[in-house]
Amino acid sequence: MSNPTAQITARKFEQDSPAGAGVGAPSARTIVKRGPTRAVYERETINAILDEAIICHVGFVYQDSPRVIPCVFARSGDVLYLHGSTANRMLRSIAAGEVCITVTLVDGLVLARSAFHHSVNYRSVVIYGRGEAVTDPVEKDEALRLTLEHAIPGRWGDVRPPNRKETLRTLVVRVPLDEASAKIRVGDPVDEDEDHALECWAGVIPLHCAPQPPVDDGLLRAGIAAPDYALAYRRPVQRD
Repeated sequence: MSNPTAQITARKFEQDSPAGAGVGAPSARTIVKRGPTRAVYERETINAILDEAIICHVGFVYQDSPRVIPCVFARSGDVLYLHGSTANRMLRSIAAGEVCITVTLVDGLVLARSAFHHSVNYRSVVIYGRGEAVTDPVEKDEALRLTLEHAIPGRWGDVRPPNRKETLRTLVVRVPLDEASAKIRVGDPVDEDEDHALECWAGVIPLHCAPQPPVDDGLLRAGIAAPDYALAYRRPVQRD
């Protein structure tokens, strides 16, 4: 999968909404108001960001108190799946309630000539919606498979799948992607014209996910080698 940032032109930050801002947004609350020229509402770009990320942050309200919890996830078509213990307060709260989910990929540190204009190149997604508990056993099993495959493609076929006891202790929640938007920053720092004369380096320090060689479990039996998907792990992964 090609990096979606390579297909997006660097654009200067604009505080005031230009004419047409929000066009294509699926709902009023998904419209990007701060830096609207960085908004992307196309589903292809949103899906690419979700498919590259491993962790999302789930915002919800529990007992009148706001909470944000990191969580692994998986996307299938127009649905996001979250899972955890049946006693999980987050999942129980969003299984029949409102939720806001965010994902962020950091692509670089942007070093400007002034402290004020330093920034970060990033790709982010914000999702609003209502969660729903997955009760169909076939969909539940598939959601669990997708979650493992999302993080480590090829792993599901090598391991023991969840047994009935483990499945009963797991709550899976689906969240539709009907209300999702992306916001992306790429490119160089945006300095004041007069600062271009300063004797100060400016530019971008690119960042990317760089997996290290796999480390054997201390109890691994002799003769079992790390599989290719662990030795050659990388993100983003190629999806069918």
